[in-house]
Amino acid sequence: MIQNERSNDPARPLVEAVEEKDDKLLTGTLFVVGTPIGNLEDLSPRAARVLREVLLVAAEDTRVARRLLNHIGARPRVVSFHEHNWRTRLETVLAALQEGDAALVTDAGMPGVSDPGQGLVAAAAARGIRIESVPGPSAVTTALAVSGMPSDSFQFLGFLPRRRRDRQERLREAAVSSVTMVLFEAPHRLRATLEDIDLVLGDRPIAVCRELTKLHEEVFRGTASGALERFETPQGEFAIVVSGAEPESPGDTEPDADAIRRFLAERRAAGIRGRDAVDEAAVRFGISRNLAYDYWLETRP
Repeated sequence: MIQNERSNDPARPLVEAVEEKDDKLLTGTLFVVGTPIGNLEDLSPRAARVLREVLLVAAEDTRVARRLLNHIGARPRVVSFHEHNWRTRLETVLAALQEGDAALVTDAGMPGVSDPGQGLVAAAAARGIRIESVPGPSAVTTALAVSGMPSDSFQFLGFLPRRRRDRQERLREAAVSSVTMVLFEAPHRLRATLEDIDLVLGDRPIAVCRELTKLHEEVFRGTASGALERFETPQGEFAIVVSGAEPESPGDTEPDADAIRRFLAERRAAGIRGRDAVDEAAVRFGISRNLAYDYWLETRP
């Protein structure tokens, strides 16, 4: 039942606008369909049947969707539904649901995970539309499975912010947790992200998973610094799994002064200018910039 009270959800005004525009009972079912993350053989028979039977498919990238649909001999109408147009396309999909069933797909994996599919699901649910999940592959759980790291609980960070300072801050927030973390990264930003993981999280165990389920699948296990050596010219799509924080022992709450001095001495020897080295130490050890600067002065010859 649609509630009358307004919520704090920023998407709520949009949903209300859709509700006010058309109060017709929608008869179709919205299928949230998981698609292969690489190997087309991973598409389930149920998913293939649903995609053949629906009238419309809302896809993150219509070219990717049509390749899959052609592979299974499906001929539904396909419309784009991505982060730049999803608000204007809501009405198109909701209108199609007045005539029959529709499916929501992403380029790879389950819709709604690091893509705008959640907006359509929320709007459809608010309209009382039946929503049915057709589970499929997930890069998150696939990367966890092959990483060899604990997976009884984990935190998913999606794509980290593009700006370095924001990215480091997000890593610092996640760093205190003892559970495994999983994140996605594009090839052109992989090295910058690995550099920040190395800076903020240090030498924690890491698994860098490239092109999962595809012909050139590769899993690197080691540290962020080792991954930087391995992936000098990254290609493909990446999922990164990072070990959680080790439980703190009594007395671990104070920063390790010797470790900070060693870190700054290494940065000085590498020719890193003082301002940058101090900023890096403050991020890595969670200390104030002023304290990091005091340690920097102590490393002078």
